[in-house]
Amino acid sequence: MPVSVLFSRYGYYITLKNMSNNLYPTTEIASAFSIPYESYFAMGKRGIIYDIDNTLVMHGAPADKRSIELFEKLRFIGFKTVLLSNNKEPRVKSFADDVGSLYVYRAGKPSVKGYEKAMKMMGTTPETTLFVGDQIFTDIWGANRAGIDTILTEPIDPREEIQIILKRRLEWFVLRSYHRKKKNCGKGPEVK
Repeated sequence: MPVSVLFSRYGYYITLKNMSNNLYPTTEIASAFSIPYESYFAMGKRGIIYDIDNTLVMHGAPADKRSIELFEKLRFIGFKTVLLSNNKEPRVKSFADDVGSLYVYRAGKPSVKGYEKAMKMMGTTPETTLFVGDQIFTDIWGANRAGIDTILTEPIDPREEIQIILKRRLEWFVLRSYHRKKKNCGKGPEVK
């Protein structure tokens, strides 16, 4: 699968054939709201980094009741959280204020710097941190490069901006390869 991709904004040029393992999520789940968080806490995870748009709410939407309740639940379990977004501060801060989370705006995903800053804010390490997001080429790739376990969610809203639609088409090739590898090697990491 020698497909090449150019990310001019960040200056990344990758060949999927060589980089596919960094693009594979640790696990996949339909929604951030159906993750067994108590199990991850029992496994030693203490901090969760989230993407916002299309992971927690539709692109550009404010925090809704479901998101607010999720973050209340996470605090009750004992998790620290950071919202990690490439968006501008007004968008990220308002969402973070509504759900009661720390945040990093203009994170430059997939650069590892934002992930490292988020872990420093929570006082966690890659081994005790979990990342949840809906995009492979920004969210998952960056978190994997930072050494963090990743959960890929399905996007909440199928209507997306054109640049994301184009990335989704490329993601299809990565996910196809990931599913084949998972099928041939057995299931990926399971949460109990």
